[in-house]
Amino acid sequence: MRASHPTLLTVGRAMADHRDAVILEWTDWLGHRVASAEPIRRTTMERELRLIYNIMIESVGPMRRSVNDVWHHACEHYGRFGAARGLAAGEVVEEIQYLRGLLIRRIGPALTPLRQRQAMAIILRLNTILDKGIAVAVVGYTDALVATLFTQNGVPAPDSALDQADIEKQLEQIEAELAAVVKHR
Repeated sequence: MRASHPTLLTVGRAMADHRDAVILEWTDWLGHRVASAEPIRRTTMERELRLIYNIMIESVGPMRRSVNDVWHHACEHYGRFGAARGLAAGEVVEEIQYLRGLLIRRIGPALTPLRQRQAMAIILRLNTILDKGIAVAVVGYTDALVATLFTQNGVPAPDSALDQADIEKQLEQIEAELAAVVKHR
């Protein structure tokens, strides 16, 4: 059974209501858990996570088909961002998996009053979105590593500088993509 439009809107609203708390908890967890090779501004990290979360919200709303490409670009960027931070591929996966746990804890109460079939449809939808995002993030991560090796003739550099300005520019582009899709609601 597919989730109905009102059910999707209810879950989207619940996700939006918990946005700030989820972003804060996710950012705090990342700050305590992962020490990246390069220092990264907390504001940049929050911006990246907020973008991913906002796309997730739209993925359960009326624009769910329209944001698929934006989700793909954001997750690919997240993988490249993880590579630039010096993470292992598994750490990038774990960071996105942490979002799954946050969603279960925060959105679970909104699913409880729904019929079981509706709640299961939403859970499966969110899991599918996250699973695709993880796969794309790993591809972005791998692409970034391969590009780095090619630019350095196969020899990893001891210090690969994290270009904060480039990351911010890429985030702006993806945010603009999302804004363009959402404005057509």
